Amino acid sequence: MNEQRFRIPGPRDGLALSLTRLPAASVRSTTPKVVLPKVVLYVHGATFPSALSIAYRFDGRSWRDALSDAGFDVWGFDFYGFGSSDRYPGMDLPASENAPLCDAEDGARQLECVVRFILGHQNITRLSLISHSWGAMPAGLFAANHPALVDRWVLFAPIGRRGPRRYETAPTFPAWRIVTLEDQWKRFVEDVPAHEPPVLSRRHFEAWSEAYLDSDPDSRQRDPAGVKVPLGPFSDILKAWHGCLPYDPGQVRAPIAIVRGEWDGLMLDDDARRLFDAFVQSPLRRDIKIGRATHLMHLETMRTALWQESIAFLT
Repeated sequence: MNEQRFRIPGPRDGLALSLTRLPAASVRSTTPKVVLPKVVLYVHGATFPSALSIAYRFDGRSWRDALSDAGFDVWGFDFYGFGSSDRYPGMDLPASENAPLCDAEDGARQLECVVRFILGHQNITRLSLISHSWGAMPAGLFAANHPALVDRWVLFAPIGRRGPRRYETAPTFPAWRIVTLEDQWKRFVEDVPAHEPPVLSRRHFEAWSEAYLDSDPDSRQRDPAGVKVPLGPFSDILKAWHGCLPYDPGQVRAPIAIVRGEWDGLMLDDDARRLFDAFVQSPLRRDIKIGRATHLMHLETMRTALWQESIAFLT
């Protein structure tokens, strides 16, 4: 039994969400164990879908594989506008004609549809979450509003709140934008100190970048080639850095772990401290910093440390 794929109705009429499930290795075994697997759902970030993150295999192995081997049923899904899920109708219009698509509130409604489907499909009452970057915002809204449905939550490289600077407001964005391979490469290397060796090989990036272009059927028709993504996530991130985080960490009651890289330019030590302190109702809190890693640690040389820390917390 390998990856299973599902399409379910989302919160918007006529638009479907794409889900994947990799059953726990014990379930896939010819002699399955009696113990039922735990269930974890991955919530992706602002520019690439779950297949390019938790499910992407570097040298034959992914984070999802590691979780499965540790006894988890691993689910992933794509928000509207990403990967295999349906696109917003507004993504076919000029970007200036709509407000940013797929903001945290919209994403939380999509996430709720996904969670309720998984709970029913597996006949369970709660599951755990792993979120990346902006994905912590819809996940946080969901966890705060539905505490009984969340067992544990790993916040990998989350975006935190920063106080607004005087006389400055968050910029406004159009509905969507094109992200090129050069844009992605810059993100992967910009936070690595100049005197340090790369944390992502060009060989790995070349293979990943082809898969990234595959996530948008129109990507190679553009010059330069690029993937169209909704800009609601970017808008949320800038608002958070101007004092407006779309969820209240103080309303989250699940155990949480913040896992971040030493060189993460989007989740600084002060950001992590403020976010950690804000989870006042969480019965268990961890702040884990991994050396030689950036905001995109799940694609870098230190990815196995991220896998190990997430598994240790979730178990």
